[in-house]
Amino acid sequence: MTFSRDDTNPVEWIGPSFLALQVRDLEASRAFYVEKLGLVPLPQNPPGAIVFSTRPIPFAIRTPMVDLDATSKLGWGVSLWIAVTDANAVHDQLVKAGVTIVLAPSDGPFGRFFAFHDQDGYTITVHTEKPK
Repeated sequence: MTFSRDDTNPVEWIGPSFLALQVRDLEASRAFYVEKLGLVPLPQNPPGAIVFSTRPIPFAIRTPMVDLDATSKLGWGVSLWIAVTDANAVHDQLVKAGVTIVLAPSDGPFGRFFAFHDQDGYTITVHTEKPK
């Protein structure tokens, strides 16, 4: 199926351009991502959100748009992978910070990876970015 305004200009799907997690307590989640993961918030953010300095896709946390307590498993069925330069080092840092690790470091198709739970219980997978 091709999407277009007319037959001469097909729409090109580019890919994800922004990722955000809805969180129960914005300031507590900000502290988690800054103090435990070391992410850096951008100096200016839209109301109700904190955007972090990540690349190539911006990552944010935001106040909920839905009732997060209406489910027992946030993000069920969604895989969020974040690339780093050294997954083992990040794993060790998170263990020292008391973060819940749900999948021990292992080797996979995207390199070395592991998974942890954030402040709200989202499962986030961290992997070592493969050289380009």
